[in-house]
Amino acid sequence: MPDLGDFATALDDTMYVVTAASGGRRAGCLVGFASPCSIRPPRFVVWLSTVNHTHGVAREAHHLTVHVLGREQRALAELFGGETGDRVDKFARVAWRPGHGGSPVLSDVRVWFTGWVEARLPGGDHEGFVLAPVEQAESVGEPPTAPLRYGDVRDLAAGHPA
Repeated sequence: MPDLGDFATALDDTMYVVTAASGGRRAGCLVGFASPCSIRPPRFVVWLSTVNHTHGVAREAHHLTVHVLGREQRALAELFGGETGDRVDKFARVAWRPGHGGSPVLSDVRVWFTGWVEARLPGGDHEGFVLAPVEQAESVGEPPTAPLRYGDVRDLAAGHPA
């Protein structure tokens, strides 16, 4: 079966850090598959790898927080994409606070929102979480000069490869 190859590469999508908390556990991972999926009502979908540690926590969570990284935040991308929560407490290495529903909000990220998990969708080796926004950054101030894109982290080795 063919893959998306050059089509997917040409998109060079924005990269996000998605965080979750449930049952006293916190998790977060770097996500490249995400998009607005409805205007009215506003909805956003994030796709989490089913082998990822964050997926297990997100399945039990009622809220997820989606953070837009700026290009200057590659170190956060390396932490949340290059390490696995199975072995590392990523939140011990960054400033954060509990947001709506306890979902972790990364203090150094100015553009974020927390969404209530309205639905889950099967998607091959990923599961989609449809989010209804319930909280967002009060003021983003100056937005990142440019969002971190897939091309900026293409060389990053996944912390929890499939």
